Amino acid sequence: MDNEMWQAIITSDPTYDGKFYYAVKTTGIFCRPSCKSKNPMKEHVMIYTTTEQAEAANFRPCKRCRPDGKRMPDEEWVEQITELLGQRYHQQLTLPILSELLHASPYHMHRTFKRIMGVTPAEYIHQKRMTAAKELLSETGLTITEVAMNVGFLNAAHFSTVFQKNTRMTPTEYRNKG
Repeated sequence: MDNEMWQAIITSDPTYDGKFYYAVKTTGIFCRPSCKSKNPMKEHVMIYTTTEQAEAANFRPCKRCRPDGKRMPDEEWVEQITELLGQRYHQQLTLPILSELLHASPYHMHRTFKRIMGVTPAEYIHQKRMTAAKELLSETGLTITEVAMNVGFLNAAHFSTVFQKNTRMTPTEYRNKG
């Protein structure tokens, strides 16, 4: 990759679209030079002259700039989002972080997810956390603080408040009921 290509990537220059595509090793995604996603680290970038070359190297097209010109069906995209949320529900995932991970507009992702799933991504994460917390309380001897941390809460007090609001029981009452 020469300096001209790198400048095109970091300035999101649309005049280079179609001349080359760049892939980021750490994300497994390839983009157009004009993509507005977060700038990658230079050492993680690979250059390809066609989308076919990038796909042959096992990179998938960016959802934001759609370098392959194809649009994934919304249902399939939401399935990918739910899979990511299911794997990372214990992390602090905000809409901007999630949209950055998925290379998509936060507003489009939020609207599409809610339309198909009936809940927002934040509500979905909340449901996953509550389900996981109930399982941990029922099936393990972890302390309330350990359960809270394992499902993505920053402290046990907040976890207990949210848990009680959702179940009408404290975590300890829930555990003892089982």
